[in-house]
Amino acid sequence: MVDILLVDDSMEDAEMAIRALKKSNLANNLLHLEDGEAALNYFYGEDKDQTNIPKIILLDLKMPKVDGIEVLRRLKGDEKFSRIPVVVMTSSKEEKDIVETYRLGVNAYIVKPVDVEKFIKAVTDVGFFWLVMNEVPHDMR
Repeated sequence: MVDILLVDDSMEDAEMAIRALKKSNLANNLLHLEDGEAALNYFYGEDKDQTNIPKIILLDLKMPKVDGIEVLRRLKGDEKFSRIPVVVMTSSKEEKDIVETYRLGVNAYIVKPVDVEKFIKAVTDVGFFWLVMNEVPHDMR
C-alpha cells in the first residue's frame, strides 16, 4: 500500500522530504519515483496495480522525460485518478506554471524553500495535513 507517492528527480530534495516525513512518522508507505515517465508507468504501465492508489502525490514540475504538468494533466483528466490530491512542490515560481497547474486541478502549489529547515517544515506540514487532518470519502481510504 502506498500512502505518499513522491515524484521528484532531485535525489537531494527527495531524500530531505523522505527524512522529514519519516521523522514525523508519515513515511511508512512512501514510494519515490525519479521522473514523470516512471509516475505514468506506475498508473498506466503493464505492472500497474489499480488497488494501490496513493493518498497523496507530491509532484515536482521540472523533470526529465515527462514533466510534472503532463503527469498532472493525465491524472486529473482520468476519472480513476482525478480525486487523488496532488501537491506540486517545485522550485518554479513562474506564474504560467502556477496558473496551468491550478487550471488542471492541482490541490496545492508550494515553491520549495531554499532553506533546509523551512523545506523540512513545509514537507512535514503538507504530509500531516493531507494524511492526518484531511477527511476523504470512504472509497478513497
